[in-house]
Amino acid sequence: MKKHILFSITIVFLAFITNAQEPQDTTQLEEITIHGNRITTPIKEATNDIQILTSEQIKQLPVQTINELLAFVGGVDIRQRGPFGTQADISLDGGTFEETLILLNGIKLINSQTAHNMLNLPIPLEAIDRIEIIRGAASRIYGINAITGVVNIITKSSEKSFVETNIYAGSGFQNQDPAEGKGMYVGGGVEVTGNVGTEKQQHLFSVGQTMTNGQRYNSAGQQTQLFYLGNVNFNSKHSLQLLGGYNHNSFGANGYYAAPGDINSMEIVETALVSLSSKHQFGKFTLSPRISNRYDEDDYRYIKDKPTIGRSKHYTNALMVEANGSLKIKIGEFGLGWESRFEMINSTNIGTHDRNNHGIYVEYKGVFWNKLYANTGVYVNYNSSFGWQVYPGVDLAYRFLPHWKIIANAGSGQRIPSFTDLYLNQLPGNIGNPLLMPENAWNFGGHIQYATQKITAEIGYFYRDITSFIDWVRDSITQPYSPINYGHMNIHGVFARIQQSFVIKNDHKLGYFIRYNYLQPSQRSLNGKISKYVLESLKHQLMAGVHYSYKFFSLQVTNRWIERELNTPYNVLDARVAFQIKSFQIYADASNLLNSNYIEAGAVPMPTRWFKLGLKYRWK
Repeated sequence: MKKHILFSITIVFLAFITNAQEPQDTTQLEEITIHGNRITTPIKEATNDIQILTSEQIKQLPVQTINELLAFVGGVDIRQRGPFGTQADISLDGGTFEETLILLNGIKLINSQTAHNMLNLPIPLEAIDRIEIIRGAASRIYGINAITGVVNIITKSSEKSFVETNIYAGSGFQNQDPAEGKGMYVGGGVEVTGNVGTEKQQHLFSVGQTMTNGQRYNSAGQQTQLFYLGNVNFNSKHSLQLLGGYNHNSFGANGYYAAPGDINSMEIVETALVSLSSKHQFGKFTLSPRISNRYDEDDYRYIKDKPTIGRSKHYTNALMVEANGSLKIKIGEFGLGWESRFEMINSTNIGTHDRNNHGIYVEYKGVFWNKLYANTGVYVNYNSSFGWQVYPGVDLAYRFLPHWKIIANAGSGQRIPSFTDLYLNQLPGNIGNPLLMPENAWNFGGHIQYATQKITAEIGYFYRDITSFIDWVRDSITQPYSPINYGHMNIHGVFARIQQSFVIKNDHKLGYFIRYNYLQPSQRSLNGKISKYVLESLKHQLMAGVHYSYKFFSLQVTNRWIERELNTPYNVLDARVAFQIKSFQIYADASNLLNSNYIEAGAVPMPTRWFKLGLKYRWK
């Protein structure tokens, strides 16, 4: 631990020495707006803990998938079961992967079968403009399954036409398992994103394809992603948006769910997403109706060459209808709306089930004395299986000096059990519990922030208390896992972040970031039971990175030190070097340079040292 802290301190020391030379920062502070369902908020008026991955930061990081990208955000825990975007669980601030909500341009992407498929998304990385991560209770805004926070993926939109391509390939230079063939483990992909834009219409198209023969026995995979976003502006007050996407993801699932018996298993997951929405301005009132649908097929084969043994097929659909509105008056801005969600599943080992979820909500945003920002509201939810629940919440921010702001939050939330939690019958590995009740939570937090054009620094604390906490357990290794409700599950957490970017001299630019999170969950008495996920819970997370650029050259080096509950800590060092030649960029990525052996989820060893070479081209 000491050497990782020393590495981080060294980065800060060097950065401040360089900054002491009084460089001139020519970068203009971007006026970023946070996109909620109803009320949009300038980042300077934000009343909760928000991190933003901008398009520039996304380009700098040595990643090719959303899964890899989110692993560099403080407080975000990405537990990958395989490389190249095959499958990953996401959680925020020590929560479970069922307690975090994913949005795409504000569309909820809940998978009611299981959150293991939450990140099976039809969005190539090149189509993303930025990602907003809202940490803390968000149920008063977004409803169910937002106990620990929200990740909102926002795609590109431009009035200018362009085409971007990205082609890459890589290898760890390790020989394949003899049972699979000769040669090395390799992988690669291609992404093409194009936009046809005018003042009245914008049409974004994107396609991505990745293929790999894996990085160990039975870990090969391929993924196809198709995405379209269209926007038509009839005039300055009325517009129409159409979104559609498809993702096909197949991969060897060695060790994913039932190790060691699942060494020859495989899984095929398909997702189709469509949304039609519009936005209308009537004086000071804005109305945004939307209808969206997510359809998933999940085909799991316990023995891939013998599909009649232990095969599970799931067909899940979620139709959502909503209307969001906001009204600006002298005393502030009110957001209000309604949404209904209709879920169904038809499965070989879960059965056929359906349920409905309906919510109404109101929120208020106001500014007092030009220093105090308040955002409060309540969400009233009805679920056809679990009845009524109310989620109140309040967020406050006070700017006591020009660059200093203190923020405090309190809010409640609820996590509805998935169909897998309730009804799965997958003996001998896992069996559901139809008597499960929803998790109910209260979150309290606060942090202090210092922000200028050159530097942003934050430090904070949060506390979460969950009743009826759900965990998968078993009595012995010969028994199946099954979920149960515990009593209270609480967690204390602290975090600190600092990032800075500046011009050293002429075209020499330097930037760095350091992010640290510490989590202390309550000690749960399992009474001799074996937990499926407790070993994967995050405890320490330390990230540090440096970015340097000079004219056409750039270098990004990042380091992540992770310690999980009752598990061995590991360190992952990654780097990207890039050369920009007019409209072309040539880059090389090196992942896990220290060749660490580590596991993030299940019984899946992550890749050792891996190298990639890529070429990007942008045509305007």
